[in-house]
Amino acid sequence: MSSEFVMGLDIGTTSVKACVFTLNGKLVAEVEKMNTSFYPHQGWVEQDPIEIEQAAILAIREVIDKAAIDKNELVTIGFSAAMHSLVCIGEEGTPISPALIWADGRSYEQAEKIIKTRGDKVYSQTGTPVHPMTPFVKLVWMKETEYEPYRKAQYFMSIKEYLLQCWFGKRVIDYSMASATGLFNPETHKWEQELLELAGIKEKQLSEIVPPTKTLIGINQSKAAEMGINPQMPFVVGAADGQLANLGIGAILPGEVAVSVGTSGAIRQLTKGVRISESQETFCYSFTEDTSIIGGPTNNGGVVLQWLKDLLEDDRSFTDFLADAKKAAPGADGILFLPYLNGERAPIWNQRAKGNFYGVSITHKKEHFIRAVLEGITFNLYQIGKALERLAGEPQKIYVNGGLARSPLWLQMMADIFEAEIYVSESHHSAAWGAAWTALVAIHKVESFEDIKKNIPMGKATLPNKDTSEIYKRIYQNYIELAKDMKKYFR
Repeated sequence: MSSEFVMGLDIGTTSVKACVFTLNGKLVAEVEKMNTSFYPHQGWVEQDPIEIEQAAILAIREVIDKAAIDKNELVTIGFSAAMHSLVCIGEEGTPISPALIWADGRSYEQAEKIIKTRGDKVYSQTGTPVHPMTPFVKLVWMKETEYEPYRKAQYFMSIKEYLLQCWFGKRVIDYSMASATGLFNPETHKWEQELLELAGIKEKQLSEIVPPTKTLIGINQSKAAEMGINPQMPFVVGAADGQLANLGIGAILPGEVAVSVGTSGAIRQLTKGVRISESQETFCYSFTEDTSIIGGPTNNGGVVLQWLKDLLEDDRSFTDFLADAKKAAPGADGILFLPYLNGERAPIWNQRAKGNFYGVSITHKKEHFIRAVLEGITFNLYQIGKALERLAGEPQKIYVNGGLARSPLWLQMMADIFEAEIYVSESHHSAAWGAAWTALVAIHKVESFEDIKKNIPMGKATLPNKDTSEIYKRIYQNYIELAKDMKKYFR
């Protein structure tokens, strides 16, 4: 009897990752293809959807070869994708614009206007804070600036939808990706007509809304040949990377919180129904018919460390670079860093915020700056976590995933700042595993989403150091006061 394997395809901001797993979650092989981001103007961030589609095909083909499995042993592929991208699509189903991704801030003025005139109402309708990240606000910008691709567009899609259309000729979007548009009502699971009118578009220009277990069979024959897969193998639409990262690490019960830090970062918790913050500090995105994910995203995760590494012209590996932070004591000898290099989403929702070092003196060295940046990223996550706590209660268990989860120094910092035990899966591909598990649920290879908890190999927990936690408590009070002042300086 042949073995069976499942694949998770994770379309991220920095890269496309294809991961092959056994049905109980053991990683067999992974392939990563890097994405290119373009910055044509200050605050604009774009990607090429055609390049990403080709990267996805290559990643699938190469990971199957790397795993050394027969194409008939692969039972299904599930999709994960970054949220908030927007592509204008022409009559032939081809892109007529680049993809404007979550980090694109060109629609700042439109966001500010909407916030002042109807921000509370839009948030209550969608569970999505009004911000330049959302396709809703991007569409308003396109309308008001008479953006040529917008005027000519037949459809509007995320990068994930574009891939599905290329491969299956179908326009579908799952609940979570629809929620992230800012045009979707999580109570009704329908497009919000009032907001479509504000954006100047028709419902027929958007995709059909489907559950994450929606299965597509019959991929384009030539695409199947390029991928090296069985053309009748089922693909499952899956969800957004946030929901799937929680699922893939097992943070799915009340009180279980997941923290992800890759290029950007987020802290999230799954919940029954819809829960919206009165203070509008957090989002609420649908996942299934009766569950949502609440939390807050940050623009500034590993990208900030990469910026510092490049600025210091440090050619060492990231591991060696971060190791320097061990030379500095907690608190970085008085340096505090606000990590808003890309503006910020939660909890301040200010795209024009800027990063700042405070308390710099002539005695400070490289290691102090590295540690201050690590601490600033973590304080920001903690601030978002406190907002989530006000909505969902104190966390009972904290799971961490993403690139920074590979750093023991940062895991200890997380434990000390959050004053909690930190749990990490032995696999760093939680979103891909969550996508793969969703696909297994869809094709009835497993019984439920909850059963994933039996199939996640967990590493040893990182425990907080009480003395260091006390130091960080004092420092955080200074951090939060500085963070509160951001808006009056950057408008």
